[in-house]
Amino acid sequence: MNYCRLLYLIFCFSLCVLGKSLYAQSSTYVIVHGAWGGAWQFKNTASELEKKGNKIYRPTLTGLGERYHLADTSIGLQTHVNDVVNTILFEDLHDIILVGHSYGGMVITAVADSLPDRIRKLVYLDAILPEDQQSVMNLMRKPDTDNGLLKFEKDGYILPFWVKDDTKFPRDVPHPLKTLTDKIHLINPKRNKIPTTYILTYEDGTALEKDDFYPFYKKAKNLGFKTIEFAGDHNPQIKKLKELVDLLERENK
Repeated sequence: MNYCRLLYLIFCFSLCVLGKSLYAQSSTYVIVHGAWGGAWQFKNTASELEKKGNKIYRPTLTGLGERYHLADTSIGLQTHVNDVVNTILFEDLHDIILVGHSYGGMVITAVADSLPDRIRKLVYLDAILPEDQQSVMNLMRKPDTDNGLLKFEKDGYILPFWVKDDTKFPRDVPHPLKTLTDKIHLINPKRNKIPTTYILTYEDGTALEKDDFYPFYKKAKNLGFKTIEFAGDHNPQIKKLKELVDLLERENK
């Protein structure tokens, strides 16, 4: 009887140890989507990361995604920064891995400036990497070309050619112009102490230097950030889900 009880206790202890090892590296991720999109774009990414024991938050920025009914030309960059800051504060999140995709890089940079002590790591996923007083419109304007994103401006929104189906859901929606023309304001040097990874996605057979986000990748390298080259298009969460999830999970370490 005592022998059986001993075996039972050993079995229970083994299960506890196994459970702890499986989830020892579980983390809290806050994933910020890019322009025209919404949290819906990272629904499957979140689902797969949660299967690995992680907790995922996907705030949708005001005026986009399921919050499109709030769209207004007065929405600026700080509105979107507040969306994420308030998610972190009201959910009382700490030790987070903050991921920003594309335009989301602007947002997470400002969030890190506001709440550096809440963030364990920053991950820029093919994202804008700004400095103080820079805007998306300035950063994404190519030399010797026309007005860049401004050529898609209509009634205070940026409406590129791919944003046109007003019946399909989920879908991209017009993006408030002001969020792209507002300059970012960075004042907190503690932001620079957060471990940071930059992931550059690139199309197979295309030189890295030709990629629109290569300048940010190069800047990240110069700043001493961890940099990763990821073969895929600008939206790996759609076409390379498994590879992206594995990559984000490794940033958990």
